[in-house]
Amino acid sequence: MRSMEQVYLDNAATTPLRKEVADAMANVLRNEFGNPSSTHSYGRSSKALIESSRKKIAGLFNVEASEIIFTSGGTEADNMIIKSCVRDLGVTRIITSRIEHHAVLHSIDELQKHYSLEIDYVNVHKNGVIDQNHLKDLLKNSSDKTLVTLMHVNNEIGNKLDLKRVAQLCKEHGALFHSDTVQSVGHFHLDFNDIPIDFAAASAHKFHGPKGIGFAFIRKSSSIKPLIHGGEQERGLRAGTEPVHQIVGLTKALEMAYENLEDETTYIQSIKSYCIEQLESHFSEVKFNGASNDLEQSTYTILNVCLPISPDRSSMLLFQLDLKNIACSKGSACQSGSTGTSHVLQEILSDEDLQKPSIRFSFSKYTTRKDIDHTIQVLKDFINS
Repeated sequence: MRSMEQVYLDNAATTPLRKEVADAMANVLRNEFGNPSSTHSYGRSSKALIESSRKKIAGLFNVEASEIIFTSGGTEADNMIIKSCVRDLGVTRIITSRIEHHAVLHSIDELQKHYSLEIDYVNVHKNGVIDQNHLKDLLKNSSDKTLVTLMHVNNEIGNKLDLKRVAQLCKEHGALFHSDTVQSVGHFHLDFNDIPIDFAAASAHKFHGPKGIGFAFIRKSSSIKPLIHGGEQERGLRAGTEPVHQIVGLTKALEMAYENLEDETTYIQSIKSYCIEQLESHFSEVKFNGASNDLEQSTYTILNVCLPISPDRSSMLLFQLDLKNIACSKGSACQSGSTGTSHVLQEILSDEDLQKPSIRFSFSKYTTRKDIDHTIQVLKDFINS
């Protein structure tokens, strides 16, 4: 059991489950145990829940229900889309950046072992912003079948991509466009009828839903094929018995995220602003990585901080924060077992700043000013000790 003083500032890694979501899932677990592929009443009832959920999600993004494919999360969705584009759609060139999530970068690495692919990396400015002029040049300088894959919100530094502008650029040059929208679905309104994107990925546990469930948005004009075989579930694109309780939990969490979006965005933005103010007030040499302190260019949920701590003490900082019941991370949670430097920060920080500790604080509706005050005090004590 966690202490009452536990401070959770790692919401970009995963978010607490809303009570209403847990209740909705528990109801399904108790009462809707039928296999959705069964033709009897138990199966039909479970299938109806899935299709109702699919329709609700599609409505939130202004797309057709058939364009929502349930997956185990964002990583599977990214893999499915990127690998299928090469295998099934004839893509021979991929444009991406070196600050993408490893679900994208490692998928591309794996594809290069089996296919002859040209990989181009769009330039990234020192603040982590994608160079759209360079992207435009890359799109103009090839006639190869191209996939562009760039994330909407960077999971480490929080930078936002102009999703509609990039989608339009891709459309103008006949390129397919995929975006990892894991950090933005549930946090920003996305109208995929207005944004000419071909593919997107989402994961429920980033917006107070359950782990192990997400979805891929796949434009109906795309003819990709499944990576997982064995059944005709998910429009034939993903075999396997559907986890009905998780799908219902995802849908409930997403509906609540958008119902409360305006109020919760305003509140979380105020927490982030307060954190920036307190850090600047107490640590004159603090730096903010990427555009994470820019309230226009970054998401309201993430702040990546480079702290004025000597390199010989930096390895102890996260340990000390954990001892004081403060949960945060040095980068992506997917890299938490790695001793190496974040691949995102390596692209944008100087060698000097790479030697200092960088911490990602990420906020949710449950974060309070008291949490920030406690964290600042612990940082002060550590730096001054």
